[in-house]
Parts: sequence; C-alpha cells; structure tokens
Amino acid sequence: MPIQVFNAQMAWSGQGVYCEGGTRGFTVATDEPKELGGDDRAMNPVELLLCSLGGCMCICAAAFARKCRVELQGVSVELEGDLDPDGFLGKNPEARKGYQQIRYRIKIDSPSPQENIDQLLAVIEERCPVSDTLCGVEVVKHQS
Repeated sequence: MPIQVFNAQMAWSGQGVYCEGGTRGFTVATDEPKELGGDDRAMNPVELLLCSLGGCMCICAAAFARKCRVELQGVSVELEGDLDPDGFLGKNPEARKGYQQIRYRIKIDSPSPQENIDQLLAVIEERCPVSDTLCGVEVVKHQS
C-alpha cells in the first residue's frame, strides 16, 4: 500500500486561547483550563494527545482481536501523563515542555484465554501508530 498523507487544520477563534479545526468534515476544539490561561471550553492539546493514544489502542484492539483469537466484548484505556506547565509557560527554561512520561492501562473484556489476550496486548503495543509516533517521529519545523 502506498504511503498516505493525512492532514488537519486548526485555527485560533480570536477569543482567549480557544481553537477549532478538523479534518474530513470532523471537528475538534482545544482550549486550556483557566489556571493555564484558557476558558476551559475544551480539552487542551496534551489531553487530546492522551485521548488520541487511547483511541488508537482501542482501534488496534478491535482490529486485531480476531487475529489473536480474542472474543472482544469491550476494551478501554486509562491514560495519565506527567507534564510540568512551567516549561510551556516559560517560567522554567529547564523544564521540558511536553510530557515527561505517559502511563496507560488497557482493560480487555473477553472470555478468551489469557494467553490470547496477552498476545493481543502485545500486538496493540507493537502496532499502535500513535504510540509509535510518540516514540520518535521527526517534527519538521515551520515550512513556508
């Protein structure tokens, strides 16, 4: 299969730090909590990133359950990440601006044997595109 190019657009609303955008006719909004300068009208981008990772893992579970002989009745992912807002806010130039660590717990609801569920978990970790992206994609700076 040839490489596919995905795209999205986001734009500032002109109010506070609230932004809206999307792709393929779907929309998403971002904002910040009040303590970070926003109006708390939507998830902030780093929360949305956690949701993207969890959503991708759920999709992988649904996509590969049959291959791993797992009768999937449900799947959910709980995620949390450690982030020092002083990096983003410029209060501490030594602080990393992004997550220092992301942790997740995948819950698979299935009557299938545990060895099959473990195989599915391994496939999710191996094939999740968002997880792979977080592990080292090159982010190309502004292009004219």
